[in-house]
Amino acid sequence: MATATINGTLLHYRCQGNRAKSTVVLSNSLGTDMGMWEDLAYRLARHFHVLRYDTRGHGASASPAGPYTLDLLGGDVLALLDILDIERAHFVGLSMGGAIGQWLGVHAPGRLDRLVLANTAARIGTPEGWRARAAAVRAAGMDEIAAGSPGRWFTTGFVRAQADLVGAMQANLRGTDPEGYAACCDALAEADLRNAIVRIRKPTLVIAGAFDPVTTVEDARFMQDAIPGARLATVPASHLSNIEAPELFAETVEAFLLG
Repeated sequence: MATATINGTLLHYRCQGNRAKSTVVLSNSLGTDMGMWEDLAYRLARHFHVLRYDTRGHGASASPAGPYTLDLLGGDVLALLDILDIERAHFVGLSMGGAIGQWLGVHAPGRLDRLVLANTAARIGTPEGWRARAAAVRAAGMDEIAAGSPGRWFTTGFVRAQADLVGAMQANLRGTDPEGYAACCDALAEADLRNAIVRIRKPTLVIAGAFDPVTTVEDARFMQDAIPGARLATVPASHLSNIEAPELFAETVEAFLLG
């Protein structure tokens, strides 16, 4: 396990592939960890140097007390690139990772090559909803959030067909540090990029899940319209589309990054 001290906390990361090739950074969603990218990371490592990391508050990264901000989460990525002496990278982020990707596209375009924003939105949910979730988790822990996660993440058919996988992901969520999770909810409560993403000028691919109830196809179309030249791809999946439709998701991302 590789770790680095980033902005006063410990981040867990993993590199795969040839360091001499272009780097692709993979950024996880709220309540998951870098394991969500396992299949995609191995596939992309044929063509790229792949860097994935656990967002603070998740996985094997530390969970310092919150609240966190999107500026902080984006700054973690930049600091990790600095420590690893990576000047520029492609960035693939899903949900919360996609919000971080939008922040990077707005605030640090010189560090990016291509940008993939999957199952995300310029404004995810509402401030009130995120603050209520953060308060509930801080008060009662992760059990209720974990219990409801299959319906947020996947279609009913996928939950039935892949019960073991879904159960393992629920268990992983249940074991997430409540403060780290809540602090990321705090960041999402304040994150509103609707007026900012018009400044993104990097080649951008927006991926939507056709059945995603969390970040909808309409959210994806908003980003496509706002970001000059952005492309939109829709896959037959719910919120964690890279897991529910792994082959199509990987093909779509790989083709875009290879240009």
